Amino acid sequence: MRAVQVQETGGPEVLQVVEVDAPAAPGPGELLVDVGAAGVNYIDTYHRSGIYPMELPYVAGLEGAGTVAAVGDGVEGVAVGDRVAWAETLGSYAEQLLVPWDKAVPVPDGVSDDAAVGALLQGMTAHFLVNDTAALTGGETVLVHAAAGGVGLLLTQLATAKGARVIATVSTPEKEELARAAGAAEVIRYTEVDDLAAAVHELAPDGVDVAFDSVGRTTFDASLAVLKRRGLLVLYGAASGPVEPVDPQRLNAAGSVFLTRPKLFDHVVTTEELRERAQAVYDDVAAGRLDVRIGHRYPLEQARTAHEDLQGRRTTGKILLVP
Repeated sequence: MRAVQVQETGGPEVLQVVEVDAPAAPGPGELLVDVGAAGVNYIDTYHRSGIYPMELPYVAGLEGAGTVAAVGDGVEGVAVGDRVAWAETLGSYAEQLLVPWDKAVPVPDGVSDDAAVGALLQGMTAHFLVNDTAALTGGETVLVHAAAGGVGLLLTQLATAKGARVIATVSTPEKEELARAAGAAEVIRYTEVDDLAAAVHELAPDGVDVAFDSVGRTTFDASLAVLKRRGLLVLYGAASGPVEPVDPQRLNAAGSVFLTRPKLFDHVVTTEELRERAQAVYDDVAAGRLDVRIGHRYPLEQARTAHEDLQGRRTTGKILLVP
């Protein structure tokens, strides 16, 4: 079968489409899945570049959705022909994949494979950020960086639904339109301002309750500078590169503020947690309360282009690889 393999760490050019052996029959507790769509996420670029060390070679990708082709012993409640999705099974950039049943979630009728992928890793991330990390209750002012990205659009929708006022940052007029459609009350085009923190303070003179920052190095200082006293900076990504070590006294000087660096997989530790969170997100998608924007679909052969576009901030919404 075809798969996208990484044989050495580096830039997008190390992604190679190769012929590899198809998976064997599923073992106990496993599903053999025909991959309908694989999600492209920033964590894939961290693996590829070596920021997160991996054993080489490996087939890239953690997330996808597809149709069950075979069921291993001991798996109950799923049959050949059912659709499932997953968010933490390495090897997803491929035509077929063995997925542990305890890492899979059922995809309900009314949710396409594309939407199932678009709403899973990124949707569950947005879900835990607003419900657990920040625990929004309504009335807050929050800053969302990269608001037209895959997580950003979902995060903006969920925060707005919670009753928060969202100030979004984007880079282009097209992305501003998307952020506003997702519910952003105010939008800053960061490419057109000299001082991002000052631009935020013009819209929120008292500061923001929460800054959701997936960009990292280039936005961290501004995010810290715009917090209210006892505000919360949620650093959940590093699209522009890792943040340098932080002196805790900076949190003191900023007004006894809080800094956290959460990740999804600490919020879906058990199969029960995973499926409950996924079901909550899929319920919103099926009911039309959460719009999943698929920005682009690339064939496997264009995995390199997909990574280049993602890291070059040329994408909006969710991007997919389609075997």
